[in-house]
Amino acid sequence: MDVEIYKSIAQVGKYIGVGMCALSMLGAALGVAKIWVVIIETIGRNPSVKSDVSIYGWVGFAVTEAIALYAMVLALLTLFDK
Repeated sequence: MDVEIYKSIAQVGKYIGVGMCALSMLGAALGVAKIWVVIIETIGRNPSVKSDVSIYGWVGFAVTEAIALYAMVLALLTLFDK
């Protein structure tokens, strides 16, 4: 009986960890949105810097999206671990 309780507690901890990984993906999504908002505002104010700002925007987007992908991989590894 005690072993079943410990397994249930471990399962709950696993789901809490996966939920925390999902929250980090939410943070990455908000970061990507902020990057594009700032790029659009910057180009709207000064169209001559479009090529310079776009390069930094794509790099920032890639780094932020990589964080979300790492979080997703970590969540899947945690969820399907035995």
